[in-house]
Amino acid sequence: MPRPDQQPRVLAVEKTDELEIRSLILLAILLAAGFILNFTVGKAISSISGGMISPEFIISAFCITILIVKPRVRQAFIIGLISAAVIQITTTSPFIDFAAEGIAAVLMALMVRIGNKLPYKRALPFISTVITTTISGLIFMVIKIAMIGAASQLVAAMTPVIILTAVFNAVLVQSLHKPIVDALKIG
Repeated sequence: MPRPDQQPRVLAVEKTDELEIRSLILLAILLAAGFILNFTVGKAISSISGGMISPEFIISAFCITILIVKPRVRQAFIIGLISAAVIQITTTSPFIDFAAEGIAAVLMALMVRIGNKLPYKRALPFISTVITTTISGLIFMVIKIAMIGAASQLVAAMTPVIILTAVFNAVLVQSLHKPIVDALKIG
């Protein structure tokens, strides 16, 4: 709840360590949409592309949320963990996503903070999502290699998927960011 000397900001995170209810609602809506899209569109795209593109709409959802909410690092980490918990329902590799999405969400929040001060602000959704998705995928891959071995085979198989998925997610986030901001009437 805002202090009397502060003006409340729409979907902005306060200076506490708690996420505002509206921010959590936005995250929940976007994660639900991402979850449904993973089961439908994601599976179709993966099938059509022969597995070369495996969109992870949950990552897109938390990237958009972080772009809009602009959380602190600790709050971004929580957003990443919540996102990873949702991914657990569909993953074939349990628990890896907690590390991958937690770190990726923190990275996204840091890029949003830095990026809003740079001249390429309009491309920030694309650039930060490419980097975030790539880092998430690389963390996932490294942990998977540590668990099962077969490094050369996994690197060869997963690297193109990670890169193509990162580009796909970035195009999606870049195209959805402004319409969502406009729909929510965020300054």
